[in-house]
Amino acid sequence: MFRSSAAISVHLVWPLWGRKAGASLTRCLHQTLTMAKQLPARRLTGIDHNPWVEFVELAKKYDVVNLGQGFPDFSPPDFAVQAFQQAVSGDFMLNQYTKAFGYPPLTKILASFFGKLLGQELDPLKNVLVTVGAYGALFTAFQALVDEGDEVIIIEPAFDCYEPMTLMAGGRPVFVSLRPSPAPKGQLESTNDWRLDPTELASKFTPRTKALVLNTPNNPLGKVFSKTELELVADLCRQHDVLCISDEVYQWMVYDGHQHISIASLPGMWGRTLTIGSAGKSFSATGWKVGWVLGPDNIMKHLQTVHQNSVFHCPTQGQAAVARCFEREQQHFGQPSSYFLQLPQAMQRHRDHMIRSLQLVGLKPLQSQGSYFLIADISGFKSKMPDLPGAADEPYDRRFAKWMIKTKGLVAIPVSIFFSQPHQKDFDHYVRFCFVKDEATLQAMDERLQKWKRELQA
Repeated sequence: MFRSSAAISVHLVWPLWGRKAGASLTRCLHQTLTMAKQLPARRLTGIDHNPWVEFVELAKKYDVVNLGQGFPDFSPPDFAVQAFQQAVSGDFMLNQYTKAFGYPPLTKILASFFGKLLGQELDPLKNVLVTVGAYGALFTAFQALVDEGDEVIIIEPAFDCYEPMTLMAGGRPVFVSLRPSPAPKGQLESTNDWRLDPTELASKFTPRTKALVLNTPNNPLGKVFSKTELELVADLCRQHDVLCISDEVYQWMVYDGHQHISIASLPGMWGRTLTIGSAGKSFSATGWKVGWVLGPDNIMKHLQTVHQNSVFHCPTQGQAAVARCFEREQQHFGQPSSYFLQLPQAMQRHRDHMIRSLQLVGLKPLQSQGSYFLIADISGFKSKMPDLPGAADEPYDRRFAKWMIKTKGLVAIPVSIFFSQPHQKDFDHYVRFCFVKDEATLQAMDERLQKWKRELQA
């Protein structure tokens, strides 16, 4: 087809351009065709499909309440909005480049704030790197530390970027699953009931293991790893001389008295851990795309090498706004006026609201300990209506999520997408909901669920 088109094009333009122009066009077309056969790098093989795109596009076609994507649909706190406005309209030099590894007031306050929490004296120049969101921090870490053939242990369910980032760096993902255990009779199931098998986890470490990826609080479960669980992971990392990449973007979003513990604060772990955070999640401003990574200088220098040869530095004004937010939070930290206390208190009420509402139609939500999310068990629907439309090999939760968008006007994300391919069928009876939403959104959810309930009773 392409060769035929090229021949026709050359035939049509030949009388107009003459031999020289025709020869030039032929070379151009030949070069385009040759390049098209070679364009994608091998590291992109198998990672081009993104399930998020599919569900976002499907949701656009229907009148829906979006409880799928993990972002607040309410305003950041006033002090954050004012900080950003001041960064944009104040010092005109904030329109220019800043230091490559971070705007100095931001790296300084991050070093001070998190140094106290981690029990370390952090150097703003050596132990802190500001990135384009936590996503940028993760990508930089994988590119800097994972080499061809290195194994990376990923605890699943896991945020879906860990696997492709490992593969792009030339590494080999090795998966170990959190598995649910039955809740006590009469009690609501909790993500606390999802645990690692110590023997299975230990079996995943080999001489080729370079790093382990930890996410606490976990997306999609909302599980907050206990100190005992973190000590198990830490012991194995120390024993096998393995790095830990700790994704802690939801560290302030913990509920019911649970406590977030950074694994870097455990004995012997600072020197082998990268701790990743997010201003977007901290201050309900996900579009700012300001993240950071903290770690020992002998590891961080390699991330700096990747950073300076890729994005080089992040937008100055966003960093200036985040610096002001942390300066304010440092003054209020631990007090009732702290946003890091106020936000999770409010979102715990939203979580409880969503749990009660989802139960109206037979969904079985699990009580989330942290993060923006909770998951709901759809096993009852799977047994009552197993033949929902979809491909024969498509996991049930994906078919259910599409059915719910089309017929109920509610968007949730199938949990199987957070599992590796061999394990997806084992966990295809859960969907994830985001409860960090405005009151109006939750009311709209209630209206859809009440309508669904009436249909069930008809």
